[in-house]
Amino acid sequence: MTFQPVVPFGGNAGWAFLQRTREAQQTAFEASPAIQRDTDYFRETIGSITTAEQLVDDRRLLRVALGAFGLDEDINNTFFIRKALEESTLEPGSLANRLSDKRYLAMAETFGFGDVVPPNTALSDFPDRIIEQFESRQFEVAVGNQNPDMRLALSLSSELQALADRGLSDDAAWFTVMATPPLRTVFERAFSLPIAVGTLDIDRQLEIFREKASAFFGDTTVAQFADPERQEELNRLFLARSELETTPQATVRGSAALAILQSATPLF
Repeated sequence: MTFQPVVPFGGNAGWAFLQRTREAQQTAFEASPAIQRDTDYFRETIGSITTAEQLVDDRRLLRVALGAFGLDEDINNTFFIRKALEESTLEPGSLANRLSDKRYLAMAETFGFGDVVPPNTALSDFPDRIIEQFESRQFEVAVGNQNPDMRLALSLSSELQALADRGLSDDAAWFTVMATPPLRTVFERAFSLPIAVGTLDIDRQLEIFREKASAFFGDTTVAQFADPERQEELNRLFLARSELETTPQATVRGSAALAILQSATPLF
């Protein structure tokens, strides 16, 4: 039986509780038999995998691989996954580069099936790196089953770190934030932006995200959120907004914001 995390309440009070108990809860979760079976198998087997085809043909391996990048729900899309992983990430026209969801690009770069021979699966530390990500992500999923907002709050640090590690320009970093569903949700809600902002021209979206970052944090860059204190401020703002959105008045506010966005004269 898999350990189920305890999330007694939402908002910042729930976040404070989860921070205090996370280490103990995550340790108990990772010791669950189902998690142990999957990670043991991955550690023993992944070194023999040299192609994307071999990976997608082994559902147990694929479950860990996708889970490490928060892509669990795509496990049945094996043809799509194979194509995204086997094409070179160095080619701008490759599927992973063209996808709006940049988690696939991160996964393709990490496994390296289309970029290096042999792929990164042959590296001695590869299994442990993926397993560490998988365990963290699966704990986030389990927390999310209790409270979806807490899952997003938990994933924020790792998502921002992965973004920082890529060394992107500020424009590219913001575009990646907007193209990564968990990050986009946190920023949109923290900035009080309606989901419909995503229907605007991408360059206008970039302007809006920068304007909001400056208004709330005094800095227009994504790089500011590499600072743990600034991350925590973002998380607290996100969770506070999330609590507000559960009130009846939030529905009215959301409808008004949507109407503004759809009007001829944008007010953002």
